[in-house]
Amino acid sequence: MMEENENNENRRDEVFSKVVRAGKRTYFFDVKATKSDDYYLTITESKRKFNGDNQKFSYEKHKLFLYKEDLEKFSDGLKEAVEKIKELKLEQGEEVVEKVASTFTDVDFDDLGTNHTE
Repeated sequence: MMEENENNENRRDEVFSKVVRAGKRTYFFDVKATKSDDYYLTITESKRKFNGDNQKFSYEKHKLFLYKEDLEKFSDGLKEAVEKIKELKLEQGEEVVEKVASTFTDVDFDDLGTNHTE
């Protein structure tokens, strides 16, 4: 019975989760609730690494905790830093373009080998 209560508590403290895949890294944005129904944000960076010794993959993780009283200042600082990067890239003659990965492949139906006889 104790295990069931722990599982319910763990589910209750996870309020929202967003996964962002970015190349070799994955970012997890998790909003969690404290026992007193306060909220905080964890940002986790997970990077897949290959270990040549044992020929296996592992994940290196880094976690940042942001508490409600710091969210606005953090958000403002992040926005300012991103804008500065864009400004510096434009000064270098480069345009900062967000790339959207496509999971679709161009397919020519003639390549499918189907025979359309009527």
